[in-house]
Amino acid sequence: MSIVAILVLLAVAWSALAIGQIPNPFRARTSQARLWRRAFPSASKRQIGEFLALFADAFSFRDTETQKFRPDDQLLGVYRAVNPAKWIPESKEVERLARELRNRYDVALADIWDERMTLGALFAHVQQKKRGGGHHQRAA
Repeated sequence: MSIVAILVLLAVAWSALAIGQIPNPFRARTSQARLWRRAFPSASKRQIGEFLALFADAFSFRDTETQKFRPDDQLLGVYRAVNPAKWIPESKEVERLARELRNRYDVALADIWDERMTLGALFAHVQQKKRGGGHHQRAA
């Protein structure tokens, strides 16, 4: 087998292994569930888990990786770690996240968007909507 064929096979294998993995520096983290419970004591583990699963699904991350995200992780920070060559979030991940937030929680990402928005701020909007607070506020 030629060197080129071996390199191509290695590249294909590497790509297959990387699909669904969260990018560094998130990958090296342990579970951040304790931070989520501390930040949102009135939210159940199930509510937090469902929100993180929705987020992970939008970005095609593995379900086992969802607990590695913290409430203070910025959406654009995660987006840029996944797509370092793109500066403006006009991607299928953000569109999928916006669609799922609308479908599942009736939260319009475009209405609450802020460049510094964190996962925790987004979850707070979800919780507010679930409690019946229909008005939108800007998250910092």
